[in-house]
Amino acid sequence: MRKHAGFVKKLLCNSVKFRGKLVDKLKIFLLLGLLFMACTSAPRYQAGPRPTQGFCREGMASYYGPKFHGRKTSSGEVFDMYALTAAHNTLPFGTLVKVTNLGNDLSVVVRINDRGPFVKNRIIDLSYEAARRIGMVGPGTASVRLEIVKKGE
Repeated sequence: MRKHAGFVKKLLCNSVKFRGKLVDKLKIFLLLGLLFMACTSAPRYQAGPRPTQGFCREGMASYYGPKFHGRKTSSGEVFDMYALTAAHNTLPFGTLVKVTNLGNDLSVVVRINDRGPFVKNRIIDLSYEAARRIGMVGPGTASVRLEIVKKGE
């Protein structure tokens, strides 16, 4: 084995012509690899298993309003801060979710039409109107329970 290793080392070090061809082949191989990786598509959002009826989660909710009013959501529709909508990371668009504020027991049914929240430890972003109806506009966040009413798409 050692005998062959020395031969290969000598060949690589002393043969400029051979080394040049090897480098050219490596360049082509790397370029083809990069081209292949660039052509593959990856989903923007990693969706876990699709929840079904009986889905129930508790955690922190936040809301978004004027800054995003009139902008397109991930589903393609225009965000209306006065509509009863919400953003969730994995629930299908069109899913109806009952959101209950655990602090005051007020609840609202919202339709998922966006992706988010993008803040750690938050499970849902509500529209301004949905947040107002469950009394979380003042504090900005609230501890909530989510329950699927009707699964979308």
